[in-house]
Amino acid sequence: MIVNTWEAVYFDQDLDTLSTLADRAARVGAERFVLDDGWFRGRRDDTAGLGDWFVDEQVWPDGLTPLIAHVRGLGLQFGLWVEPEAVNPDSDLARAHPDWILATGARLPPLSRSEQLLDVGNPQVSAYLLERLDSLLTQYPIDYLKWDLNRDIVDGGRSPGGEPAVHRNTVAVYALLDEIRRRHPSVEIESCAGGGGRIDVGILERTDRVWASDSNDPLERQRIQRWTQLLIPPELMGAHVGAARAHTTGRTHSVAFAAGTALFGHFGLELDLGTLSEPELQEVAEWVDLYRRLRLLLHSGRVVRSDHPDAALWVHGVVAQDRSEALFAVVAMDSTDTQPPGLIRLPGLDDDRTYQMRLQPPGDRLTATRTPPGWVSAAMGQGLGLQCRDESSASTACKPRNYIRAR
Repeated sequence: MIVNTWEAVYFDQDLDTLSTLADRAARVGAERFVLDDGWFRGRRDDTAGLGDWFVDEQVWPDGLTPLIAHVRGLGLQFGLWVEPEAVNPDSDLARAHPDWILATGARLPPLSRSEQLLDVGNPQVSAYLLERLDSLLTQYPIDYLKWDLNRDIVDGGRSPGGEPAVHRNTVAVYALLDEIRRRHPSVEIESCAGGGGRIDVGILERTDRVWASDSNDPLERQRIQRWTQLLIPPELMGAHVGAARAHTTGRTHSVAFAAGTALFGHFGLELDLGTLSEPELQEVAEWVDLYRRLRLLLHSGRVVRSDHPDAALWVHGVVAQDRSEALFAVVAMDSTDTQPPGLIRLPGLDDDRTYQMRLQPPGDRLTATRTPPGWVSAAMGQGLGLQCRDESSASTACKPRNYIRAR
């Protein structure tokens, strides 16, 4: 369970702020603390510094050791963000080696996020990246790398002739990952390519997690995760609770909606925990606890979905391999046609078992509908025994904060 610093502080990094964030991360039950973009030389925004993979002495005069020691002293693992394949023209690397940039002939590709891409297929480039990453992983006790790539390859060629280089570049990136893993076999690696831009068989062979989207807006995430999970199991798909107001869309959602959405992936937090009130912090801790308690089920079961006659209602869940238990979410993506809605089918259950249905805390504080279905009230009390088959179950009209665990 990850706490990532990106949407908490962006590039505004300092030891005191991040130590306080780590304290709160430990308090809510986090297991891993990931320092995102902004830790290396000249990186005060996204226009400079990319490629200069040295700890910024101005921000971190004693290196990353004090922060890592604090994080690990709290019982958390430490992770670090890198974007090895990209470079800012405003960087020492680009100024020293302009010929290392992927380019066709004499022209450079258009900038995207103030970035160009490196010709990793060039042995000199690959050797530089390997030396820098190996040095960081050797110097510091880093448990996790978030390996990012924030732009597409456009007009990718090799200087000076400009011959096509995309395939060779991809093979070289795989080889670089393989060597990093050989030298540091205990380090886990996340593939984060502009949010979902690089999720393929080759990368899945070499990484432990993928990032489905840079949007933490839970309404968007419901759609993103629905289709990503056609191919990617929950344990490989990073899913975070962001700030109440999503910076990608401007929409505002409750902690419950965001956490209930992220619950069905590789759960994490990406918000400034220091801005939360005590009740909000407690609610976050309850969701973290729920994820940790149900992780074995969520990360080993069978993902199921059910179509509903009302297009506004989405139903999905995870059923244990032996069908002894399951966790379902009923998601109102829009205003429903009826109130309360009719029966909802829970797929994947055993025809010959009787399941006890109940809401899982903190989803038991139902507030999303004025008239909850009758079984919800019973489930919030002593529980409601139901004979469940694939063609029968229970109904609800709630937002995805309300989860049903069948036993």
